[in-house]
Amino acid sequence: MKIPEDGKLLRIFIGETDKWNGKPLYEEIVILAKRMGLAGATAWKGFMGFGRKSHMHTAKLLRLSEDLPVVVEIVDSEDKIGKFIPHLDAMVKEGLVTLEKASVIMYRA
Repeated sequence: MKIPEDGKLLRIFIGETDKWNGKPLYEEIVILAKRMGLAGATAWKGFMGFGRKSHMHTAKLLRLSEDLPVVVEIVDSEDKIGKFIPHLDAMVKEGLVTLEKASVIMYRA
């Protein structure tokens, strides 16, 4: 699989406890990316963060450590990312989705 040199980086900022069809949302996003043939997806679990509601999520406070921030990153062509984004509209009820240009240096499968 080849990603054009001028690819796109899709970032999805969500919470660890967010669900889609009863399953962790970050898992469902990664599984859907695989099913749709995207080049790859990685889910990162953060140890501290806050969002629009300014609610602090941190591993330091025991009661808040159950909903840590998660970022899912996907890099692929603009076309493939564009086809993926509409699915996120239904899946992501709270969170942030960003899209930016990515200069792909190397992609070896």
